[in-house]
Amino acid sequence: MRDHDTAPHGPGRRLSTKETAELLGVKPETVYAYVSRGLLSSRREPGGRASTFEAGEVEALARRNRREAAGTPGSGGDLSVRTRITLIGRDRYFYRGADAVELATRHTYEEVAEWLWTGRLTPGAAFSAPDTTVEVARRAVDALSEHASPVDRLRVAAIAAAAEDPLRFDLSEEAVLNTARTLIPTLVAALPPAAYERTDDGPLAHRLWYRLTGRPADEASLRVLDTALALLADHDLAASTLAVRVAASARAHAYAAVSAGLGVLEGPLHGAASGVAHRMLLDVLDQGTAVPVIAAELRAGRRVPGLGHRLYEGEDPRARVLFGLLEQVPRAESALLAARDIVATTARHTPLHANVDLALAVFTASAGMPAAAGETIFAVARTAGWIAHALEEYGERPLRMRPSGHYVGPRPPQTLPE
Repeated sequence: MRDHDTAPHGPGRRLSTKETAELLGVKPETVYAYVSRGLLSSRREPGGRASTFEAGEVEALARRNRREAAGTPGSGGDLSVRTRITLIGRDRYFYRGADAVELATRHTYEEVAEWLWTGRLTPGAAFSAPDTTVEVARRAVDALSEHASPVDRLRVAAIAAAAEDPLRFDLSEEAVLNTARTLIPTLVAALPPAAYERTDDGPLAHRLWYRLTGRPADEASLRVLDTALALLADHDLAASTLAVRVAASARAHAYAAVSAGLGVLEGPLHGAASGVAHRMLLDVLDQGTAVPVIAAELRAGRRVPGLGHRLYEGEDPRARVLFGLLEQVPRAESALLAARDIVATTARHTPLHANVDLALAVFTASAGMPAAAGETIFAVARTAGWIAHALEEYGERPLRMRPSGHYVGPRPPQTLPE
């Protein structure tokens, strides 16, 4: 067998998709998932019909993959966390063993959250927050600059709610569950209303709607929002969830653990990704075609937002469900067509499927919401999963989330300069 670590690929040598797949040990279609994640760059050769890849870059990725598979110190491959919450399969995912899509389409967000936390279905589950807590959180959020991001507002609301709760350091299961059932509605209630109507009653999706758009709610759109919240409630150890577990491992209280998740979520490669897809979708609607918009993204060397997912070879199951529901929303038709145009146009270059960020972009754009609305939906939804992971981590030994650094700096002792 050829040793790819020392294979004599000269500088600048290009590999075909098939050669790249063989070197990485994956299917050819998976190669483009690496491109969508920014781990590989591709180039269409002049007069050529297929993309090629720089050999050195492919070999470096192959070496990294082998190190992670072997658990080389410092590679991240040795970090494994036992969890009973979410299992992600090839094209499906499960909450505590139950199909997450089935749960999200048959139950409300609140009911799905209870399932994540307790493993029990609670028909008619509803969340409410004390008026005093909501008022404190609103005052804190209202004091922010008008340029504050949605996650800024949610993070401040969580901190304000924590300061109002003298029992926040009680990490018993019942106390944390009570915190969860009041924190999530507090986060929503603290957001400034986008319409004259502001309701703090009824299903959480209904309350959130009026913080995201000034348009009146309709049943089909509310169902999309509620289902999106449930679908996004957890997705195993995403970066923000890992941050939550690290905080919980240090026995930070639930508010602080959620704040840790919110801090990571704001990254453009995580919760903010739907906003980028939203703006691209508006450009496509404005241009009337996806071709110039996708061409501009590729020319700039950027990945096309809303496409591809590292955990799914095919279409993201969350996107598939939301697209189906959006077909029942008449005003979403043009945005849906634009999304399909984006997928079809990109497929000429890279065969990638839509992910949940593109589905969220269709929803937010067609509902007259700002680009940042998808990030708000994501953050509120994922708070349920973060609480579930914090609860699970509180049951483990403290500070177990403490990997050792693989030191590669100068060997001591070093002589200090005079």
